[in-house]
Amino acid sequence: MARAYNFNPGPAALPLEVLRQAQEELTDYRGTGMSVMEISHRSKEYEAINDETQQLLHELLGVPGGYKTLFLQGGASTQFAMIPMNFLRPGKSAAYVHTGSWADKAYKEAKLFGEAVIAASSEASGFTRVPDFKDIRIPDNAAYVHITSNETIGGVQYKEFPDTGDVPLFADMSSDIMSRPFDVSRFGLIYAGAQKNIGPSGVTVVIIREDLLKDLPKDLPAMFRYGVHAENNSLYNTPPAFAVYMVNLVLKWIKAKGGLAEMEAYNRKKADLLYRAIDESGGFYRGVAAPEFRSHMNVTFRLRDAELEKLFAKESEEAGFVGLKGHRSVGGLRASIYNAVPLEACQALAGFMAEFARKHG
Repeated sequence: MARAYNFNPGPAALPLEVLRQAQEELTDYRGTGMSVMEISHRSKEYEAINDETQQLLHELLGVPGGYKTLFLQGGASTQFAMIPMNFLRPGKSAAYVHTGSWADKAYKEAKLFGEAVIAASSEASGFTRVPDFKDIRIPDNAAYVHITSNETIGGVQYKEFPDTGDVPLFADMSSDIMSRPFDVSRFGLIYAGAQKNIGPSGVTVVIIREDLLKDLPKDLPAMFRYGVHAENNSLYNTPPAFAVYMVNLVLKWIKAKGGLAEMEAYNRKKADLLYRAIDESGGFYRGVAAPEFRSHMNVTFRLRDAELEKLFAKESEEAGFVGLKGHRSVGGLRASIYNAVPLEACQALAGFMAEFARKHG
């Protein structure tokens, strides 16, 4: 069976080796006579998956002591609300750095629960860059500062992270977690929907500093309290067992590939290939993000008009490329090149781009 050139923004490509292992174990997980989708989440087999997946995350990310890892449901969109529900208390404010569509969604959810402010914004640039860190204004009463490490729609990525001092830094890393090394100790809380870089949809990873779990509100529904999930090792209710199992397999695949440093080098090579195809097209293609903030996960670009972009999307799909239309809110074109997208797919796309420019330039 021919595999598609999958550039979907999420759910996204998964490693073929992982899919094959899941296929082999689908009906009989390690001699249980059952699929992972059938075994009890209270069984020793599932608890082993749950614990090992946490350990792999900590090992690969270099998570220091004093952090808990949770496997939750509801995607990053639920975290947009869950964070202020737990941390935005009366007399406090939540500071958001506005870098595009997903940062905006998180900010708007926070406003439903209390005082939320824009600490810095790149709106004036059309969200083509990350704001200068010196322009971030953190209120004296800030409960936390929130950033979106990679904007999938605009194709803008933080290359470094701001120092927020004594105010905890929270980050939505849904689209670039496990794609590069970074210092987890800089953050109070990190969250990421799995469906871009580390697994299928259905599970959201939360890495939270343990001191932040103290004195959280007790008047929230249990499912929206971080403390409840931490106390129960993410087993308070039936977890998304198969999704966690898939994350486990993907993390083992990353480890076998050499870890995050090797992932970063590989992702950079793929991104450089496509950005070179854009920059050397003589103006036929135009990159969206400012070069110094270009994402290594989502390569966004435009053509001279919407009709030509539609033709590109049509002809690329006919040639076996999937997911190259830009987000419906902004249009344009986008290649999402997460960890599992092979270099060969990017080479094929660069070749298609060159031929398309030759035909229609």
